[in-house]
Amino acid sequence: MTSALPKLRYLSAWFCPYAHRATIALEHHAGRVEYEWVEALGWEQRKDDKNVTGTGSEWWYHWKADELKRCNPSALVPTLIPLDKDGNPDESKQSLMSDVTIDTTNLTTNNSKSVYESLVTIDYIDAIANAPSENLKLVPSDPYLAAKCRIWADKVNRECCSPYYGVLVRTDDNERKEHFNKLVDGLKSFSREIEKSGGNSFLGDGRLSSVDIALMPWAWRYYIFEHYRGHEYAIPYNIPELHAYKAWYDHVFSLESVKRTLPDKDRYLEHIGKYADASARSKVANAVRRGVAAHELDDDKDTY
Repeated sequence: MTSALPKLRYLSAWFCPYAHRATIALEHHAGRVEYEWVEALGWEQRKDDKNVTGTGSEWWYHWKADELKRCNPSALVPTLIPLDKDGNPDESKQSLMSDVTIDTTNLTTNNSKSVYESLVTIDYIDAIANAPSENLKLVPSDPYLAAKCRIWADKVNRECCSPYYGVLVRTDDNERKEHFNKLVDGLKSFSREIEKSGGNSFLGDGRLSSVDIALMPWAWRYYIFEHYRGHEYAIPYNIPELHAYKAWYDHVFSLESVKRTLPDKDRYLEHIGKYADASARSKVANAVRRGVAAHELDDDKDTY
């Protein structure tokens, strides 16, 4: 008798690249994991009476669903809530990870269980999907390769994703350029690793991994730089150091499971304007605004 598929309630936001990581993992495992999407984070305008933004615009703040605030101490997306066979939050006392090995630092119990932090959600989704072949696993079974993926997912997050917000949020052009150059250097490093794999994905042979998914949401969004910051901020795809990265880009965004997840470019361009004109007030934007990297945000210092 075939067992029921794992079910998740997925607290997300259409525009969020961090949540996009979990979405790609879920769609990669479509047919092995079921999920219910809940739009749990959005924007609302509040008056900027003193024109602190300097743009004449009102500030934009996040609204957050009560369920998100209840199930994630940072109230951030993505947040996954495992459901029982009847579609209710799983409140059993048995560990979620009884038959798999994964870092449980970001698992919490508050009436119902939840899993959060975008890189952790990729690993978790992959673990519960129980893919029938090694080629479908986002985290390799081989311990060395799994460790390598976790190291590189963190490296990509720091070097290719966090600087994205520095280009957008910082108001000094020298600082913007510094973040952009750091990002391009990160892409060059990633591109060299793709060359070593002998294929157009991190693990080679086109196989999707947690490292690829860590980068993909931002890679899809880099086009906004040129629109808001000018031609000098366009990703230089034609330089030899990024040829492997460009081949990777063309491959991963040709996958049907990935295509289903991609936000409309015009809609996203309008959304991200809140960051480009300094009117967005979010945890990530506030962290970058006070001078730290996006991945170094502090719940106490970077509110909203």
